[in-house]
Order: sequence, then C-alpha cells, then structure tokens
Amino acid sequence: MTYLSRLLLSSALCFTVTGSLALAQENSEASTPDSGADITLTPPQAEPDDTAEVTDNPSTVANGSDSSDGYVAPAPIQDVNEAVVAPILNTTPRKRKGIPLVPQQATWNSFHGQLNAQKYAPLDQINKDNVSGLKKVWEVHTGDVSDGSGDTPATVWSATPVFANDTLYIGTPFYRILALDPATGKQKWSFDTKSRLETLTQPALKNRGVAYWQADNPVAGEPCQKIVYIGTMDARLFAVDADSGKACESFGDHGALDVNQWNTRPDRFPLSLLQPPTVTGNHLIMGWAGSDWEYSEAPPGAVFSVDPQTGELQWAFDTIPEKIRKQTGTANVWTAMSVDEDLGLVYLPVASPSPNYWGGNRKQQIPYATSTTALDLKTGKVVWSRQWVHHDIWDYDINSAPTLMNITVDDKEIPALLQATKMGFLFVVNRETGEDVWPIEERPVPQGDGSVDGEVYAATQPFPTKPAPLLDQSKKPEIWKLADIVGGGSCSALFDNLSYEGMYSPPTTKGEGVLTYPDSAGGVQWGGVAFDPESQTAIVNTSHIVQYIKLFARKEYDRINGSSGNESGFHPQKGAPYGMSLMNAMNWLGMPCWKPPFGELVALNMHTGDVKWRRPIGESQRYGFFMPESMGSPTIGGPAVTKGGLIFIGSTMDAKARAYDLNTGKVLWSDQLEAPVVANPAVYEYQGKQYVAFISGGNSILKPKVGDQVAVYALPD
Repeated sequence: MTYLSRLLLSSALCFTVTGSLALAQENSEASTPDSGADITLTPPQAEPDDTAEVTDNPSTVANGSDSSDGYVAPAPIQDVNEAVVAPILNTTPRKRKGIPLVPQQATWNSFHGQLNAQKYAPLDQINKDNVSGLKKVWEVHTGDVSDGSGDTPATVWSATPVFANDTLYIGTPFYRILALDPATGKQKWSFDTKSRLETLTQPALKNRGVAYWQADNPVAGEPCQKIVYIGTMDARLFAVDADSGKACESFGDHGALDVNQWNTRPDRFPLSLLQPPTVTGNHLIMGWAGSDWEYSEAPPGAVFSVDPQTGELQWAFDTIPEKIRKQTGTANVWTAMSVDEDLGLVYLPVASPSPNYWGGNRKQQIPYATSTTALDLKTGKVVWSRQWVHHDIWDYDINSAPTLMNITVDDKEIPALLQATKMGFLFVVNRETGEDVWPIEERPVPQGDGSVDGEVYAATQPFPTKPAPLLDQSKKPEIWKLADIVGGGSCSALFDNLSYEGMYSPPTTKGEGVLTYPDSAGGVQWGGVAFDPESQTAIVNTSHIVQYIKLFARKEYDRINGSSGNESGFHPQKGAPYGMSLMNAMNWLGMPCWKPPFGELVALNMHTGDVKWRRPIGESQRYGFFMPESMGSPTIGGPAVTKGGLIFIGSTMDAKARAYDLNTGKVLWSDQLEAPVVANPAVYEYQGKQYVAFISGGNSILKPKVGDQVAVYALPD
C-alpha cells in the first residue's frame, strides 16, 4: 500500500463526529550502546590501478591525484569494522573565474532553476501584498498519462518546466518534449522519442523533465546551436534543436546517445535516464537510475560527462573502488547535481550501494557511497568528498542536489553548501574545501542484535550540530491514538514488536523488524532546499513517515515473498543471503500509526543555523475528504522562493499549489489542481510579466491519482 494514500474514510468521518483528536504519547527512549570497537577515522586512497586523468574509459575512477594539483591523496581503504571514512578535504584554493553564484538576471533554465540549486527568482512583480489575486492564465493537458489500469503502465510525472530561448520546455513521462509559448501555452513544436513505454527499471513510467544548452556564440543558420535534451528509461539521451524541434543529427547516433554502451559490469538493467542531465559550459553531466532493492550485484555507480553537441565522452567517474565492483553495485547519482561555475566544481549527491539493506558482501569501505562529492568540471577528479552515512544499510541515498549559498556566520562570509538528506539531517560545509561550517560529529550508533549473519556495522555516524535534525529520531515516534483505537490496538502491538535504539538502528530478522524514522519515503526528497540570498533563509519541506524493515533468510523469503510497490513491499536482493520487506506503519485499515503532522515546511536562518519558523504543510486527503491542515501531508517535490518574499510549492497529497509568506510561513494563496504536484515549480519572466508554472502529475507514493496538467499563473492585466 502507499503511505497515507489509504487514509480511511472512517477516519475522516471520525473527525466530523468528534471535532478533535485525543493524542497519547509513547516515551520509548532510545539508547545508544557503546560501539565496542576501536575505530579510527581514515580517508580513502586511490587504488594503484586507478588513474587520476580520466579520458574515454568509463571504468576509470577519478579518485584524486598529486596534492600539488590541488587534489587529495588520502590513506589506504580499510574494512568497515577497522575504520570510518574521514572527510576528504581540499586544501588548495581554487582559481576563480569571476562568475557570480546567483545569476544577475532571472533564470529558470535548469531542473532547480539555477545551477546553484537555490530555486530562487529575483522577481517581485508577484509579492506578499498581491499574491492573493494570482489567477490561472493558461493550462495544457499533454495526454501523456496513465493510471496503470490498461496496457500502459502508470505514470509518475515530476518534471520541472524549463524556461529558456523564450520558450517553456516540458518533458513528459511518455518521453516526449513539448515546446510551449510561455505566455499562452500554445504549442510551438513537439518531439517524440518513440521510446518503449515499459517499466524496465522503475515501478512506473517516470520523467523529471528536460535540460537546455546553447552555444556561447551561436552560428546563424546552423542547426542545434540551442539544444533540448530528454532521457528515457531504456538509457537513451535525445538531443533536439530548441528552435525547430528536429533531432540533432551530429549528437550520438542521429540525435540519440546510447548511454547503455557503458553498462558492462554487470548489465542487469539499463541505465535509465529519468533525471535530466546537468548542463554547464561545454559539459553535459549525467548519472542514471536503476532497479532498487532487487540485486546484490548491479552496475556500479558512474557519472558521465559528454560533449553537448556530439555526445562524445569527456570523462567518467566511478563511485565504487575497482576491487569490489564485481560484488556490489549502484552508489549511483540518480538525482540532480549542482554546479559552482566560478570554482569549476560539480557536486554529486551519491546514493547507497547494493544490496541496500545488507552489507555483508561489501565490508570494505566505499568512500564515495552516500556522500556529497565535489569533482573538477574539466577532469572529473575528486576535489573533496564527505560521506554522510558509513556502510549504508538503510538505503539512505543522498537524493537531492546540494544547495549552494553564500552565508555570513559570526561576521565571516562563507561559500557554503547545504546538503539535505532522507535522514532529516542538514549538513552544511564550505563548498570550496568540504570543511564543516558548524561542527559535524562522529557519534556511536547501535550495533545490531546479532541476528544478521555476515553483517558488519560502522561504529559511528556523522551527526550535524546545526541545523538541528528536522525530526526527532532519538526515540520511537508517538502513536496516533485515533489510529490505535480505530485499529483495535494494532498500532501499539506493531510498535511493541519493532526494535528501535535510535537513529541508525540496523535491520533485523527478529519480530516485525526494525522501526525506521525516517527511511526511504521520509525526510527530505529530491526537491531539495530553496534559498533566499537576500535574507539568507533556507526553505525545506520534510515528510514525517514511519516505516519498518525486516530481513528474511533466503529460504524463508522465497516461501513468503509478497508483492512490491513504489518505495514499499517485498524485494529479493538477489545474490544476498537475505530478502527484505519495507512496510509503512499502518493499522489494519490503512491509517498511519504515528502522531501527525505528516509533513512540515521549515524556514532556517542560515546566519545561525536556527529554525525561524516551521508549520504543517498541506492536507492529507483521499476519497474527497480533507484532514485538518494541522495534520499536514507527506511531501514530494520542492519549493521555489522569490524576491517578492514568497515561497511557491505543491508537493502535498491534496493536489494544491500554494504560496507562503517567506518571513512568517502564513499561507497567502492556494489553488486546486488535478493531481499532486510532485515537481518543483518554475518562476519566470516573459515580456515584462512574471509567471509561476506547476506540473500536476502525481505519484503513487502519495496517492493513486495521476495527471497530465501544466498550470501557469500570473496576476491579471
């Protein structure tokens, strides 16, 4: 079942009858046991057969080189139970190019609006005083939608509209590009990749939009001086002339680059291109998505930089040491990246290795797994890296592009980077060096109950001291008394049979498993953090979701193997001695067992790292009934902020778009759309008028409703 999408009709009626909720607390304090291990902090060493200069071999790892070049030469890699990966820091100042971090003109030409991932528009035509008058000025229905009831798989549409070349470019989950007039929505052209509509690696057809590139000095009359790119689930990247909508013949094979040509170890699934590539200068940088939780051995994580006009490989970066690539895999980059063009760095949010919930096949350190890693744009060499989860056995992928920001802390100007995580942690470091802005501490964590054969555990994990965690993971969340009563005590019974010793409690074979708060569906999702550079305020939406993991020995798993869903269900981890289940903590009627709110919007003062305000976001909804807004909603998709003092965001179950006051968190405007807005909005200016665009596409993680709506808003003339 999808989390919270089965919020019960009887639950809604219960609110109608009682008018209020009685809530009970379960104060099950978490304990943090002594690690019992003599652990050191050790940064990784490039292996003897790795080369620092990465050319046309995608199996080559750019692990750093001579320190005289400004790159790190760390110590040898050790086993997980011998040492914890220490920060890999840059000690050599980077040459700056004089490129401002925040574009001087309003820009929304990439997935997060700008390469810095701030999702900030320096526009104030729409502001706190007049946003209540915002009206829908046009909408488009693409027709590219499926609820999965027929022959076509269900769609998940999370595309950010891209405004460039006086055009709004949209990618669809049927892998088409639409070029629309930004003022009217009239179609200029469309391009169909004619890709197979099959769920080759994902539970649904997915698309997060398109990317845009243009030549520094376009040659008049020459095609493909401006290009729009779209990827497909079958690992092809298409390049299309941004003016004409025709394929760029010089790119790849007549306009399509087969990225799967670099998928060789082992080729278990295609390298799906669901996230648009990151475009910077003469580089098109892309990661890929695969099939989660299915295999212990999978394609190793690789990031590719190709020429924007030809598709020729410039460099490739592998995240897994050569010696153990054959026995594990992934640690890929499946989400967006951010770029500091002034420093010449691209920042990779790296996912966890396979299998996700058992690490007995990968007892050696994998330093770049579950990390933020900064690479030199020209060479793909590592400049610095911070691992946020050591020996990840919780699928805590770093799932959003880090947000780059210049902040003032204790009267000192700092070129900072804020990395949001599934864990609800926000890590803040210097984006040039990788050093802490506020202390990040290695703390002892639970060491397992001995039920999982072959597993090892990292003795400590990184904990940020500021900002504080977005949710309290130190103890089991409080049970929602209403759900427990309606469920006949099933929530209490479930929680009593789930182990939990605090954050990073390892998976187990005992009882109902281990409680995770949050896990794969919780914390901060790929929408990431927005930032207002004028007030130095960061904005982040977060989900409060309780799940639980259980491992099953292979024979038992094969006997009880159940169904799987989108971020939940049974998954085999083929090749590992354990299959696993990941479930949402619901009562037997489908009501969440944990106390609301289920999602929040949070504002942070980045001078101090303290919370300015926080409030529930959205309304949990199904069957036409809306729960009180005080309960909030789980969220997918991120915010945008503007100079007008506004936050625009969708992301909630109730399928509404909203505008919030940046200073207070007050809701100033909302509108109902056809499906949850699980995409980042776009804010742009065209012919002197400011617009806000939302894509209403839906995601079954929230609820089954899907859509194909592009809705664009502006103030009346």
